[in-house]
Amino acid sequence: MSERIALITGGNKGIGFAIVRALCRQLQDRGIVYLTARNEQLGLEAVKTLQGEGLNPQFLRLDLADAKSIEAARDVIREKHGGLDILVNNAAIAYNSSSKEPFSEQAENTVAIDFFGTLNVCEILFPLLRPHARVVNVSSRAGDVGKLTNSALLLRITSDDLSLEELKKTESDFVSAAQRGTHQDVGFPNTAYGMSKIGVTALSALQQRDFDKLGTDIVVNSCCPGWVNTDMSRTTTGKSIDEGADTPVYLALLPPRQETGGDQEPIPRGKFLCERNIVDWTKGFSA
Repeated sequence: MSERIALITGGNKGIGFAIVRALCRQLQDRGIVYLTARNEQLGLEAVKTLQGEGLNPQFLRLDLADAKSIEAARDVIREKHGGLDILVNNAAIAYNSSSKEPFSEQAENTVAIDFFGTLNVCEILFPLLRPHARVVNVSSRAGDVGKLTNSALLLRITSDDLSLEELKKTESDFVSAAQRGTHQDVGFPNTAYGMSKIGVTALSALQQRDFDKLGTDIVVNSCCPGWVNTDMSRTTTGKSIDEGADTPVYLALLPPRQETGGDQEPIPRGKFLCERNIVDWTKGFSA
């Protein structure tokens, strides 16, 4: 197989950093791994740390809130490599439960980054995806559709024929309802992070459906890395970042279609995984 090109968003710390490290080790001299971060200094410091471990990631600035930075990263990948083989959408934000910001502000900012920012990365970088490319959208069990109390909304967001425009409208409607203070009254959960991750998981299934219509072996999956000890989770009792990176890296390295068969299980396509296992996200996680 020719040199594989990988790009990871939010790679300067936490799970993203561990994903970069693992992919550098797995690909070694068979690929190039791009660590991206919105803060150039922090990104370069992370690269230097990994270089101290004998690894050689490359750095690109990429900010989910800045479409021009995504386009600039795209241009570098296209001009230097002609395409992309692995895309891991890891970057996200989450407010602390004790945050003083109004919920309306939390909803607007979280959905803008975690859902629409991830979508922007996909729309700008997907044209670079080569045959057998693998896309991993890091989501979360916090994105629990079981917390949607509006049955019509639940049925729609888990529908096999959900459109991208419907999904975008649902996320925007959540933000609007949060700004009015009526989000729970109309059936949305009282968690901005959770609602954004419901969107990311639904988006992944939708994206795979669209790729399948083209007959391509490009694979998109979403996953929950688990409760990991990071700045975002603010816990010291969870998994290590390397343990949290395991499922995203597993999905990023799924083999090409022609390398499966025989007694092997079909590779997941458009699924949601935890601990490398497929979980039916459409049933909710509350039970």
